[in-house]
Amino acid sequence: MIRKLSARQRRDWLTLARTENVGPVAFDQLVDRFGSAAEALEAIPDLARRGGRSGGLKIPNAAEIDKELADGEAIGARLIASCEPDFPQALAALDPPPPLIWARGRPELLDRPGVAVVGARVASAAGQRFARGLAADLGQAGLVVVSGMARGVDGAAHEGALPTGTVAVLGGGVDDIYPPDHAGLYARLVESGCVVSESPPGKGATARDFPRRNRIISGLSRAVVVVEAELRSGSLITARLAAEQGREVLAVPGSPLDPRAKGTNDLLRQGAAICEGVEDVLRAIETLRGFRERERPSYSGPPVEPVPGLLRRVADLLSPTPVSRDEIVRAAGAPAPAVFAVLVELSLAGRAELLPGGMVCSG
Repeated sequence: MIRKLSARQRRDWLTLARTENVGPVAFDQLVDRFGSAAEALEAIPDLARRGGRSGGLKIPNAAEIDKELADGEAIGARLIASCEPDFPQALAALDPPPPLIWARGRPELLDRPGVAVVGARVASAAGQRFARGLAADLGQAGLVVVSGMARGVDGAAHEGALPTGTVAVLGGGVDDIYPPDHAGLYARLVESGCVVSESPPGKGATARDFPRRNRIISGLSRAVVVVEAELRSGSLITARLAAEQGREVLAVPGSPLDPRAKGTNDLLRQGAAICEGVEDVLRAIETLRGFRERERPSYSGPPVEPVPGLLRRVADLLSPTPVSRDEIVRAAGAPAPAVFAVLVELSLAGRAELLPGGMVCSG
């Protein structure tokens, strides 16, 4: 349900989103189950104990929330919740969307059709030239170019699209300039483009932040173009997420003698569309329909009834290998709402990890 949050509700959403062990999936299910972030915050200490947590759950205090809001306001950034009308429509269609994003610059760019251009950090001169030219052509075609402000292909794509509109998604906060030599590019992005992050302002990026960043890059885009990538590359993670989200995936072919072409050539082998120029991208996305608002469960349903012994049964079914939540429901032999509620309790206790795309594994 699209609605504008009050100042109080916004603080509750931010507090819940920053609570320990509450990722996008748990956040989504908690709000759906309890009807509001405030009610969920009241309930989660008890849920974590039921899930088997012995110590307290770290919930941000009022001073910490005040600081994050003040830090964002000081740099002119906006905090946008996934239920609000200003939240990017493409991102809101994800299952689940990030609960909140910070945006700095021109957030109106986030609702224009986007195409991600990503690739190797240590990119060849030819790869950077291609990314820069493709981004410029995509901008001339009315598309916003989305990337991650990294060295190499990302930086070249932003440079090419700056005159027409480009979005940089960061792993750290919206004021985290990384790499430092992109300080000039960052200043131009804030002035004429948009910088987006799930992380609080002032936070430096860590390794665990980049998969979340990549999910937003693909989520904001109708298609993802990989220009250069080795076989073990973050760009291939972005391509995989794009495919899971129903986006088009394109790859630029390269010489089999160049390790930076092995990832893109492998994508082509797996069925990605070939990209030799802007026409290939336009052809790939011309049949895509717009993003619809994701249907959310009603808040007015009956409370979830506990099933004796279910928590232990579900915990025993989990392993480090991700499986679908539906598979856990079938194996547990219990009603789906009860199983989903138990999975949230286990995740709050750190004993399960709820993954986007309906997957779950042991914590």
